Amino acid sequence: MLRAMTWNIRTGGRDRDGTDRRDRIVAVVTDQRPDLLALQELRGLDSDGRLAELAERMGMVPHVARSCFGQAVAVLVRPPLRVLRAGRVRRPFHHAAARIEVATADGPLTVFSAHLSPYSGGRRRMEADWLAVAVRRTGGELALLAGDLNTLEPAVDHTARLAGLNALHRRRHLRRDGRTVDTRAVARLLDAGLVDLWPRTGGGEPAGLTVPTRYGGAEFAGMRLDYLLATPALTATARAVRVVRGGDADRASDHYPVVADLALAPG
Repeated sequence: MLRAMTWNIRTGGRDRDGTDRRDRIVAVVTDQRPDLLALQELRGLDSDGRLAELAERMGMVPHVARSCFGQAVAVLVRPPLRVLRAGRVRRPFHHAAARIEVATADGPLTVFSAHLSPYSGGRRRMEADWLAVAVRRTGGELALLAGDLNTLEPAVDHTARLAGLNALHRRRHLRRDGRTVDTRAVARLLDAGLVDLWPRTGGGEPAGLTVPTRYGGAEFAGMRLDYLLATPALTATARAVRVVRGGDADRASDHYPVVADLALAPG
């Protein structure tokens, strides 16, 4: 069984006032023990070996994708899982998208860690199209897109949630008419054949909300912005998906991690 996890750790686990949340982050990861960890918002960790040091504390090896505009992302791998290749999706994302391929007994598994634009629905839609192409180009049946997609899920009424936001933050989730909820980025990925694992295998609370946490998140209002999207073949291996809550997860970031157990063995 392989465990995959995605988590936006907010500004590299360190706040502008100097508050350091990295010990909490390490504690959560150590407790969950993922084999594959997609991280977003790695400000200050993508240089000088700082991410490598943090990953070493978790018993993992990092593969980072740096950003020209925003913050880096990464996929961390726990040995003995064998990495076949690693890199990034070469498009001008607001943040970045990392890509890694690992060996499993059922063939190569490609994992993407992505963080879509927080400000523009149109930009998110374009970035989702780039990711859909990247997934298609893997040429394999096993692929997982993990990350903070900054997009509300389609086919859900978000009226009440958005009503609780101020106008500036609410606008991020509306189309140009100022009324229609913008779910296009996730919709594009689902239309491309990816499957949202939460509705298929999620447990606990039905909504699977990932923001905000007790740490904070004034720009959020009880939303699911973090996703694990899989190809149909990989979806068939998913056994459980959950949002990690409680303990250090409540205050390590403004996002909760999402974890999936996959019936795959290292190759």
